[in-house]
Amino acid sequence: MAATDIGIDLGSSNITVFARGRGVIICEPSVVAYDKDNDRILAYGDEARHLIDRTQGNIVAIRPLKNGVISDYSVTEKMLGHFIKRAIGRRALRKPLITICVPSGVTAVEKRAVEEAAYQAGARGVTIAEETVAAAIGAGIDITKPVGNMIVDIGGATTDTAIISLGAPVILSTLHVGGDHFNEAITRYVRRNHSLFIGEQQAEDIKIRIGTVCKWPRVEEMQVTGRNVITGNSRTISLTSDEIRGAIIETATEIVESVHGVLEKTPPELASDIVGRGIVLTGGGARLDGMEELVSDRTGINVMTAENPELAVAEGTGVYNEKLEQLSRMER
Repeated sequence: MAATDIGIDLGSSNITVFARGRGVIICEPSVVAYDKDNDRILAYGDEARHLIDRTQGNIVAIRPLKNGVISDYSVTEKMLGHFIKRAIGRRALRKPLITICVPSGVTAVEKRAVEEAAYQAGARGVTIAEETVAAAIGAGIDITKPVGNMIVDIGGATTDTAIISLGAPVILSTLHVGGDHFNEAITRYVRRNHSLFIGEQQAEDIKIRIGTVCKWPRVEEMQVTGRNVITGNSRTISLTSDEIRGAIIETATEIVESVHGVLEKTPPELASDIVGRGIVLTGGGARLDGMEELVSDRTGINVMTAENPELAVAEGTGVYNEKLEQLSRMER
C-alpha cells in the first residue's frame, strides 16, 4: 500500500523517510553519484555510494548538504524528489501530505526550494518542521505541556540544542560539529600517528566498534587496513579504544560545552524543569559511547538517549502536524 502521509529528515549525512502506518521506509546516505563526462546524475543514496566505491575518475560523489546547509539546492531538489517518488509509489490513490525537517542553517530561499521539490514530486501539502521539536516528538516527549524539555540532537554535521516548551524552542543553539567530525578526527589521527590513509566508512566503523569518550576498564583493539602515506602500499595496523578516545575527545567536549552554554541561558523556571526531567539526546551521534556520561558530568543533570536516536527526527516529523494541531486545540 502506498504511503499517504510522509515525514522526511533531510540530513547532511542521511535522508530518512517515515510513512504513516509503515514506520521508517527509507534511510540512505544523502549522496549523489554524478557523471562528470556526461553531466548527469547516475544514482542516489545507497546505490550512489556503491557505484562511487566501485568506479574511479569520471564518477564522483556529490553531497548537496554540507555542514548543516544546502550547498547545492538544485541537486538537493532532485535527490528529494527521487526519494519522495520512491516513498509514494506509482499507484498512490491520493497525493500525500509531506512534512520535511531541514537543517537549522538553511535559508528561507532554500526552504522554498525544498517545498517546491516536494510539490514537484507529488505532494498535496508541504510543511517545514522545526528540527529540535521533531526530535523531541520522536524521542517520546510530550511537547504540548507547559514545561521545559531539553533536547540535544547530534546529527552528522551539526548539533542542535534546544529548550522546548509548549511546542516551540524557547532557546536554540546550533553548533557546526556533529558525528562526521568524529570521523574526520579519527581519519586525521590515523594519518598523523600511523601514516595511514583510511576512508570515511572505515572511520565510521572504528567509531562504532571502539569509539568512546570515556575510559573503559578494558582496552579494546581493532585491526584496520589502509594505504601507507609514504609508499602507497596496503598496510594493516591495530588501533585501541584509548587511542580513539584521545582522537575524538576534543570534538565531544565542544558539543558538551555548547549544551552547558544553553543551560546557562535558560530561565530559572524552565531550568528547574530540566533538572527534574533530565536531558534527552537524539541523532546518530548520541550513540557514541560515553556521551551521556560526559554531558551529565559537565551539567550535573541526568542524561538519557532516545530509544532510536538516529530515527527520532524522522519519526517525529511523521506526526509533527498532528502534535501541533493538538497543541493548537488545547490553547483555544
